[in-house]
Amino acid sequence: MHELVQTILNSEEKTALRHLIKTLSALDQRYFLRNEILHVFAEYCQNSEKPGYFFHSSSVGKLIHYTHEMIVEGEITWFILRPRIGSQEVWRLGANMTSFEQMTPEALLDARDHLVNRSQSQILKIDFSPYYHGYPRINDPRNIGQGLGFLNRHLCGQVLTDPEYWLEVLFDVFHRHSYDGIPLLINGRIDSGKQLAKQLKQALNFLNERPQGEPYEKFRFDLQELGFEPGWGNTASRVRETLELLNRLIDTAEPAILETFVSRVPTVFRVVLVSIHGWVSQEGVLGRPETTGQVIYVLEQARHLENKLQEEIKLAGLDVLGIQPQVIILTRLIPNCEGTLCNLRLEKVEGTQNAWILRVPFAGSNPNVTQNWISRYEIWPYLERFALDAETELLAQFRGSPDLIIGNYSDGNLVAFLLARRLKVTQCNIAHSLEKPKHLFSNLYWHDLEDKYHFSAQYTADLIGMNGADFIITSTYQEIVGTPDTRGQYESYKCFTMPQLYHVVDGIDLFSPKFNMIPPGVNEHIFFPSNQKQDRDITVSRTVEDLLFTREDPQILGHLENQSKRPIFAVGAMTAIDNLAGLAECFGKSQELQQSCNLIIVADKLHPHQATNSKETEEIERLHNIINEYNLHGHIRWVGMQIPIADLGEAYRIIADFQGIFVHFARFEAFGRTILEAMSSGLPTFATQFGGSLEIIENGEDGFLLNPTDLEGTAKTILSFIDQCNAYLEHWYKISELVIQRVRNKYNWQLHTKQLLLLAKIYSFWKFVNQEVGEAKAGYVETLFYLLYKPRAEKILEQHMQR
Repeated sequence: MHELVQTILNSEEKTALRHLIKTLSALDQRYFLRNEILHVFAEYCQNSEKPGYFFHSSSVGKLIHYTHEMIVEGEITWFILRPRIGSQEVWRLGANMTSFEQMTPEALLDARDHLVNRSQSQILKIDFSPYYHGYPRINDPRNIGQGLGFLNRHLCGQVLTDPEYWLEVLFDVFHRHSYDGIPLLINGRIDSGKQLAKQLKQALNFLNERPQGEPYEKFRFDLQELGFEPGWGNTASRVRETLELLNRLIDTAEPAILETFVSRVPTVFRVVLVSIHGWVSQEGVLGRPETTGQVIYVLEQARHLENKLQEEIKLAGLDVLGIQPQVIILTRLIPNCEGTLCNLRLEKVEGTQNAWILRVPFAGSNPNVTQNWISRYEIWPYLERFALDAETELLAQFRGSPDLIIGNYSDGNLVAFLLARRLKVTQCNIAHSLEKPKHLFSNLYWHDLEDKYHFSAQYTADLIGMNGADFIITSTYQEIVGTPDTRGQYESYKCFTMPQLYHVVDGIDLFSPKFNMIPPGVNEHIFFPSNQKQDRDITVSRTVEDLLFTREDPQILGHLENQSKRPIFAVGAMTAIDNLAGLAECFGKSQELQQSCNLIIVADKLHPHQATNSKETEEIERLHNIINEYNLHGHIRWVGMQIPIADLGEAYRIIADFQGIFVHFARFEAFGRTILEAMSSGLPTFATQFGGSLEIIENGEDGFLLNPTDLEGTAKTILSFIDQCNAYLEHWYKISELVIQRVRNKYNWQLHTKQLLLLAKIYSFWKFVNQEVGEAKAGYVETLFYLLYKPRAEKILEQHMQR
């Protein structure tokens, strides 16, 4: 990079760089982001009549291409460069463009503090990099998020390097394994790794003479004489296959063998899913608008986890011992539950034998707070006590300790860390959505936002949760490290400042194998294609069609003059991020769209008085204003209510009956649950190009990506598809079938839970063999909890007490 800039400074291109900096300096700001920088440079190229190559291929063009942020501070200019995915370099251009030197992250953080006039000579520095030393590290950015495969290869390499040591490690793991005092896998007749290998061959000779389908109970005691306890399989062939995999693993360790073997070993029986701040229930609740997606995710994950564990236990031959899996969704008990079931301690998860919602109340001296629902921004003071109370409840409910704790969102991940730390259990982190990248400059201006959002507690909790976790699940690659042009959500925690509170010099190792991409699925009983007529309820269909097209209701705005037009369907919350008003504006500005289509929006609210905050009020009023400004009456329906999830599934199918399309016009989408729902239902789908939908949709093949800031371009993309459908009647059906197959093949809960349990087993093993290194990092994380998080949470509690 230094050579690139020297080339610029020693050539005529220096004029272009000087002009760029001068233009930025003239603006009423000092901090500039990538889009602003590119826009100013493009204008310069155009006004200076530079040849086409100059913008992309000149030395200064390359520098601008790598630049993601700039700080213009008097005669000094800072360049924050991203030469490749997952990496960052900081360079400072001196006065009169005479020097260009690489700077440390600490220097950049000091500059950012100075930018907001909140510099401090002594400030706490958070640096996790020393605690990732000793861990294997991914080298190729393309492999980020594929931690399981990387770790498998690493483990196999270590086995081959020192097979005798790893044989003893395997023996130690098997020897310790039990369930409620019942020994599993091996017993005292095997007392070393060498003896394990010897007895293994005898067991295989014995099994080779047994009928393949012979039940385990028939030869159980014979295997126990050889030192092998239950857990290897439920039939002679299953036990033999599992032991053969172990034998091959000992002789020639290969990643595929290790993965297959580990997937068969029963080590997970009790799982906790922590999801705290939403209304977590089933009957007519499914969270509030801000938590609906998370609650649906957790409920589906619980159902499929419990079903998968039942299957694994049966295949391992452990059901004959009376062993049953247990899955618990840990959440808040809310006394003032507004007619829901959220004040019940226990609620069984539908479709399971032994999965439950366990609710634990918030303890506190202010009943006006702890009796009611609390938003995700206000929840922080109650989490430590909640974790302690939940520990007691979980141990009583399980009658033992869990094997895996999965946190959901920032608050759930913090509680998961506290529980896992105390119970010495494997911890998984699922962010769902990290708030920091949603709120531009929120860490820089946290002082101004603290009373409303309490970001100081939340961002500290995020650092604790993601670094304390044994493994992290994301739905997409972008969630971790973004794209060549955009930073990922986790990447935003790599290096940042909260002025006068702390500097995060290195907040997370993005190349750590703890990151794993496992996308969720959809409920195939609710979201299925419209052509599955036998699974549809005609009464429900008529009711939902009436809701979407004709019903008069105080919570519905608009009528459709021509109901035969192709419908554009959108589902979301009344937030600026979901951008439903932006879609209406796009529709309003295009006469061609209005001539060809109707716009049908299902949102959670219709009237400003229903809003729970000022931002919601603004967005509701904006949508009303757009409808009036563009005179969309007769062309739009706005259903402003939260409809039952089963009705939502039918709504997608009814839109498909009319050969409609689904549009997800969010400004940013971490993943996109509604995108999967629409595609699973067979709707051709158009989705924002910003976020996880980049990985769900193959643009132009099984879906279409949109830029929500380009209204004219969006209208053209939609109209082009409609023209193709009108010209070629089978085109709609072709795309419909492609989106259905895309979801079925890649986004299903069966695959998700299979991979999740495999991760839990592999990372539990890795945690066991790296106890010393892991303990050092966990101790550092715990220190941050008491030093930083707890004082911030106590300040929020003081505010609550004063209300």
